[in-house]
Amino acid sequence: MAEVATFATSDQLLVVIDQVARRADAESVRIAKDVLSAGAATKVCLPDGPEEFARVLARRGSRRPVVIGDDRALLRAVSLLYRQRELAGCALSMVPVGAALSLAGALGVPTGAVAAARAVLDGVVRRKDLLVDESDGVVLGALRIPSLPVRAAPAEEQTPVPSGSGHASWLRTCQSLVRTLVPPRPPREPLAGVTRLGPARLRVEVDGVTLVDLDQPVDGVSVTPGASGFAEVEVRPVSVGAEASPLCARGRSVTVSGADFRYRADAGVLGPVRTRTWVVREGAWGLTLPG
Repeated sequence: MAEVATFATSDQLLVVIDQVARRADAESVRIAKDVLSAGAATKVCLPDGPEEFARVLARRGSRRPVVIGDDRALLRAVSLLYRQRELAGCALSMVPVGAALSLAGALGVPTGAVAAARAVLDGVVRRKDLLVDESDGVVLGALRIPSLPVRAAPAEEQTPVPSGSGHASWLRTCQSLVRTLVPPRPPREPLAGVTRLGPARLRVEVDGVTLVDLDQPVDGVSVTPGASGFAEVEVRPVSVGAEASPLCARGRSVTVSGADFRYRADAGVLGPVRTRTWVVREGAWGLTLPG
């Protein structure tokens, strides 16, 4: 069972209101601030950017930090505390405000300003696993490696006119005339010159055991912190004929390597990298949730 701690409303709170939240929904910010101030001693900070956000968090003292903002603000707070090696001893609280709130919802944080603020005051801290890579990057929810983007050739490249033909100039003139007289046809899929997705060739290793190798193209890879220090890994091979079943595994470390690839982790897209290893840190961080 996850470790749980209960907070009293007499705790001092450091309420950090992200600038994106202030611009996106000032009314929800005001409501959350009023509820928190009515239930506990609060110090409210309005950082103007990431650097000031980091300074405010570093100078929190014994106050319990409460982030009012979106998924990126929560991720920024966790990343800063992890890099300062203070994450284990600092439980975070969050009032989600903004457009990007899917991560907060998936973690169990109420999405309404009043409900989230009350959970900060009366909730419990639940320890959660964390994915950490070799560059101190953190993943709170899931990371996904999509198929590789490839660029379709423009129409002129797909149907070239032979340059050595004696009637090439006459043919181009006729083609130009036809284009002016005939209405254009609806574009075919994929659109010429538009990026589309193609299979990736990656080696995926879970606890040192190869789950899929470079000779097997894949449609995508997902890694999610599971429970008790294990990550859930799913690889979707490219199907030939009948639909291929996903390859699944559990482990404490996951290494992905191959051609340059990008990956989506929580609220952002990172990379390109040629290899990356994620390790599960069991119960590495605490988040206040409704009891």
